[in-house]
Amino acid sequence: MRPLRPGETFAALRVRDFRLYFAGQCVSLVGTWMQAVAQSWLVLELTGSGTVLGLVVAVQFLPVLLLGPYGGLVADRADKRRLLMATQTALAALALILGLLTVTHLVRLWMVVILAIALGTVNAIDNPARQTLVPEVVGPDLLRDAVGLNSVTTNAARAVGPALAGILIASVGVGVCFLANAASFAAVLLALGMMRTDRPRAGAPVEKGPGQLAAGLRYVRGTAGLWAPLAMMALIGTLAYEFQVVLPVLARTSAHGDARTYGFMTSAMGLGAVVGGLAVAAFGRAGAVPLIRAAAFFAAALTAAAVIPWLPGVLAALAVVGAASTAFLATGNTTLQLVAEPSLRGRVMALWSVTFLGSTPVGGPVVGVVAQHLGPRAGLGLGAAACLAATVLGLAVLPRVAPEHRHLEPRPAPCHPPPPTETDRT
Repeated sequence: MRPLRPGETFAALRVRDFRLYFAGQCVSLVGTWMQAVAQSWLVLELTGSGTVLGLVVAVQFLPVLLLGPYGGLVADRADKRRLLMATQTALAALALILGLLTVTHLVRLWMVVILAIALGTVNAIDNPARQTLVPEVVGPDLLRDAVGLNSVTTNAARAVGPALAGILIASVGVGVCFLANAASFAAVLLALGMMRTDRPRAGAPVEKGPGQLAAGLRYVRGTAGLWAPLAMMALIGTLAYEFQVVLPVLARTSAHGDARTYGFMTSAMGLGAVVGGLAVAAFGRAGAVPLIRAAAFFAAALTAAAVIPWLPGVLAALAVVGAASTAFLATGNTTLQLVAEPSLRGRVMALWSVTFLGSTPVGGPVVGVVAQHLGPRAGLGLGAAACLAATVLGLAVLPRVAPEHRHLEPRPAPCHPPPPTETDRT
């Protein structure tokens, strides 16, 4: 059997545990996207307000902003497989509760808000654990391939999940989407249960001690190859990734559509993102320079989506937006994971989650107000401006980034070998 080669699109799938994890995510993430679409549509049904929708999305991600760094520390300390089994079980329970409340017609806005806060609290721990499990499973040489394939999984689900949600909402009601999401967690829990339990950690376990959060922040502040991508994501995450706020309003107003129109818009983004994820897995590069290029591409795609007036053109532009958003996310994620020391990777990736998801409490209401009063196309234009600003910031900071962090290639782990693969055993 020939050896695994970094940059080969599907090389990471030859690692058994990553293959299990990947399969579980393929099922579970379809349900996650169904819930995202259904929750946004439920809020619009209950209130009819884009502003309120932005506020609900904001409170869902507020715990990530407040608790994200601590969630990263927990991920550095804990057995990530067991931690993920706990968080995924909790997420399934929350989806089940919301589904039962909705199908019995007992749901009220305040219930949606409380469950959204609970969902965000669990995600504050779940996100850094999921992201830092991947390098432990595949090793640093295949990390770029695995991140690209994870992006494909997420965005293939974004293509399928919203379309299914739109059909279900129009035919049997919004509550069924939440119940389907609750059931989908069985796949990822089964996959986690079948994974190896003797996997070596990427670095020495982090023992409890004082000042560990501050140490992580000092480490990032002293490494331009880390704080520059995080600053770029803070700008883009705040104003450009608020599709959960903008697209429902765009579907109902500019496109004069319904839940199926919203589902088609999100699915178009997902289809484009699948192409983007495959391209990143096969040909993508990590580092500050590729990240700046990805931000500029994202700005151009959002500008096109904001100005094209007819629905077929918007769907095509949203497909390009999906490819650009995936390219930026996957490039930034891989860059941080390769630059960060293994013992601090959980805290670094928690800051990535804070800048990506935790920025929503700020950006969600802002974009919601803009979409409500100036129109959803203005909301997309605001995101394009944020991407352009991040591009300029990246260019300005580039001279301060260490040369070895401007263009990154996979490197061997300094302390531990990569986990054995099926090729090693044969």
